[in-house]
Amino acid sequence: MTVVMDAAALQEFLQRDFGQVAGDFVVERVGAAGVTLRLRVAERHLRPGGTVSGPAMFGLADVAMYLAILSRIGPVALAVTTNCAIDFMRKPRAGVDLLAEARLLKLGRSLAVGDVLLFSEGGADPVARASLTYAIPPK
Repeated sequence: MTVVMDAAALQEFLQRDFGQVAGDFVVERVGAAGVTLRLRVAERHLRPGGTVSGPAMFGLADVAMYLAILSRIGPVALAVTTNCAIDFMRKPRAGVDLLAEARLLKLGRSLAVGDVLLFSEGGADPVARASLTYAIPPK
C-alpha cells in the first residue's frame, strides 16, 4: 500500500480537523507497516491509582487506526469507527507516554480492518491490543 499522507501531513490534519484533541497526540512514524502514534499522558488521562484510564487507551487505539487509514487514502474526515474490541493486558507504567502501533490488515473501498498494540514508552510488552473496523464513505 502506498503512503499518501506522511507524519507531518497527519499531524496537520489532526490540528486542523480535531484541534480539541490534537495536542494529546504526536505522529511518531508512518510507513509501509502502519503508523506509530504517541499519547502525551497528562493528569486528565489518569484514573484513581495513577494509571492511564481505559477510555484514554481506547482513544489512542482509535486515533492511531484512523490515522493509519488516512495515511493510505488521504484526508477523509468522515471515515468512522464501526467496531472495536480491546483487551487490556497489563497496567501501563506510571509517568510515561503510551505508544500505539497501528497496522492495517485490509483496506477496501468501504471498510478497513486493523490491529493496534499499545505500549508504555520503553516497555517491550504490550499493555493493550485492539481490533478495529472503520467505514469509509463513498467518494
